[in-house]
Amino acid sequence: MEKINLTIALFFMVSVQLLAQCEVKNRILPDGTLMYYFDPADFYISKSKSLKINIESDKEHFFIALRPFPFPFKDEGKKIKDDLIILLADHKEYKLSHYDTQYRHNDSVMQVLYLMNDKDVEAFSKFEAVKAKINMKGTEFVRDYNFKLHKDAIMQQLNCFLKEEKDN
Repeated sequence: MEKINLTIALFFMVSVQLLAQCEVKNRILPDGTLMYYFDPADFYISKSKSLKINIESDKEHFFIALRPFPFPFKDEGKKIKDDLIILLADHKEYKLSHYDTQYRHNDSVMQVLYLMNDKDVEAFSKFEAVKAKINMKGTEFVRDYNFKLHKDAIMQQLNCFLKEEKDN
């Protein structure tokens, strides 16, 4: 009997965790666009810097949002225009076009959005992120990052969006 109760409790905990992972939030941008997003996941952390990542969508396109810390002041940060290269577990590199650099929450958070090519959505939904080549001028983030934490965050978040689209 204890085994059955333990199994039920474990199933319940896993179910709640899976539902929480697909908690899509939304916000309206100043231009009136409704954006859907997930809370960022940690991809890289050290004593002096961190990099968080999440997926955002306007229901037509998918974006990868990077939140570096520390980040440059707004004048420097607005100069960030380089594309993002991500190596997935399929051993292929994918180029995402720089879309926008945003400063949010009274400039206490910087976020850089990169547009995912429609043809690459399937790969990002199936393979973990392994490495990113990032050039964020004005920060210490001008190098390759081998991801150690939450390598499947992009895949999980993207699959939540895709499942929602399929269900609708």
